[in-house]
Amino acid sequence: MNVKLPPLSRAVCGVFISGLVLAGCQDELNQIDGFTYPAFVEASNPKTLSTAPNGTTIYNGGYGSSIAPSLNDPSVFYLLTDRGPNAAGVQANSIIFGKADFTPQIGKFRIVGDQIVLEETILLKNASGQLLTGLPNPVGQGNTGEIAIDLNGKTISPDPDGIDSEGLVLMPDGSFWISDEYGPHLVHVDPTGKTIERVNPFGTGTGGRIMPKVFARRRPNRGMEGLTITPDGKTLVGLMQSPLYNPSSAAVANSTVLRILTFEIATGATKQYVYLMEDPSLTGCSEIAAITNTTFLALERDGDYGGNPAKPAKFKRVYKFDLAGATDISDSFNGDGGKLYNGMTVDQLKDKAGLTAAGIVPVSKTLVFDLITDISPVYPHDKAEGIALIGRNRLAISNDDDFGVLDDGKNGFTTKLLPATGQVDKNRIYFVTLKSALR
Repeated sequence: MNVKLPPLSRAVCGVFISGLVLAGCQDELNQIDGFTYPAFVEASNPKTLSTAPNGTTIYNGGYGSSIAPSLNDPSVFYLLTDRGPNAAGVQANSIIFGKADFTPQIGKFRIVGDQIVLEETILLKNASGQLLTGLPNPVGQGNTGEIAIDLNGKTISPDPDGIDSEGLVLMPDGSFWISDEYGPHLVHVDPTGKTIERVNPFGTGTGGRIMPKVFARRRPNRGMEGLTITPDGKTLVGLMQSPLYNPSSAAVANSTVLRILTFEIATGATKQYVYLMEDPSLTGCSEIAAITNTTFLALERDGDYGGNPAKPAKFKRVYKFDLAGATDISDSFNGDGGKLYNGMTVDQLKDKAGLTAAGIVPVSKTLVFDLITDISPVYPHDKAEGIALIGRNRLAISNDDDFGVLDDGKNGFTTKLLPATGQVDKNRIYFVTLKSALR
């Protein structure tokens, strides 16, 4: 099974800015199959999803958690939502769901001028065809410790099929693989969104296959944020957003160890590797995209807004990393804490020095692109969450707009305004062309 890559037009532009060409430069470098990419495109007129009791409008945005280019049309992209609009409640560990019956979904968008127009909505469903929710899972099945409540303060029961979708892979047959932050779960859905298979560390999925038990110790709401597939179409590669709480949150304080999981689609065989993020204070890695069968891109970021006078974002970068030469840290016994080194979990080793002392080689990585310095005049969003490589040297980067709302700190919602523009955050896709080809 081969994944089709769009052909790359011959580069003829010679003007580079900070190592890249902003898409929109008038030359063939920005064209694929005759289609020219603008600097960015923005969602057109997102519909109203619901209205909070205080009058705040909640939009049906949220589509930027992951991005997957069409395999045959350069103007079409598939964007994924997460679990839906939510905010912290007054009660300890309570989470207000802005639309309790929201169904996580995939949107098929087409670029029209400087906008992306929603053409089709693919609602996610379980194996019986019932609509999924974004509600937390029960204890022992991916529970985050959160208590879900609706806009009226009523407690909502956990959902064993609930999904906080974050990573998206489009397959040649039109089906999708999705990763999430709850279980974490890996879910294969058909072109209509109906579940074909669900894989997790608990053995509660479908199809009988499981991922290593250690992934059940993911930090709540920092699960398998990124997902991609190798160009040969054989292996899914998932990247955790943050260090696992393995064996506990206190034990991994200041750890920069993130786990990479490879999952062979045909056999279910897995391997694990270590990715070291640059700083333990970061929000972590939001996405992963394949370059070759062993090299990948990772989107690593903080949680601040670009161009915010009060607290400007300082770190939103894309790195290239390579599995070649890295140590497979898989546990042949599939223990709850994974393979131990001198009685410690890999996550407890925390950094390069700790890994070296244990004889572990992490993936090698190099900086490819910096959203803070290389997007002009400013990258205004907080959540760069989706990345795709188009052709040999073009990046498509999407943001999660949080459905246009934020936690108001008062048991409710407020409008999400971008400090740099004063406008409501909307889904965008930025197109940038790198100076050097990646493949």
